[in-house]
Amino acid sequence: MSESLDILIFGAHADDAEIGMGATIAKHTALGYRVGLCDLTYAEMSSNGTVETRKEEAEQAARILGVAMRSNLGLPDRGLALTPAHIEQITLEIRKHKPKIVFAPYWQDRHPDHVACSQLLQEAVFNAKLRKYAPESEAVLVEQLFFYFINDVYEADLLVNVSDHYDKKIAALSAYRSQFITGQGTVATPLNQGYVERVEARDRLMGQKRMITYAEGFVSKLPLLVDRFD
Repeated sequence: MSESLDILIFGAHADDAEIGMGATIAKHTALGYRVGLCDLTYAEMSSNGTVETRKEEAEQAARILGVAMRSNLGLPDRGLALTPAHIEQITLEIRKHKPKIVFAPYWQDRHPDHVACSQLLQEAVFNAKLRKYAPESEAVLVEQLFFYFINDVYEADLLVNVSDHYDKKIAALSAYRSQFITGQGTVATPLNQGYVERVEARDRLMGQKRMITYAEGFVSKLPLLVDRFD
């Protein structure tokens, strides 16, 4: 029986969560939150690197960010689909860790796997609370589902000031040498052609909206609830 998480973040591939919200992860682990990561696939279709390399890089990034756990469901890369089987595997992962908050990729992105991951998570979060769905596991009510940006950025509902933890995000992304750094035997992809620099520029622009150095943006399909305006 695993210990409950405060936050559980899903991505189609290892490095999705780090691209979208690596500094937010680092900020919350530094504050003592129990944060977990779940990658849906082993990214076996990646142009560079191997499954073993990606596993090692993902574990290194997880250590840098200080997360409580990282799992991989082993679903097919470029084969994610809105099927009952895929939805059930994700639902059971949510029920296993009982997170208060779940994060998923934003539902619009140039990579179809990111879009599929977003759709699957919306289904799974809904199913997780249904007592009669997969009744052999305990139903879990996720308090909030947020969406983070990977490749394409849209208007954010919420910004997190990550200026003091941005170095951890860069360090975590740097762990993925097979993806973001060119070397012998690698082929050119959008990821190793200045991608990390563009992510940093994006987060600087996001921060500029509130006159801070760096921010990461998120979207919610539900209205954000506050007790009062301070």
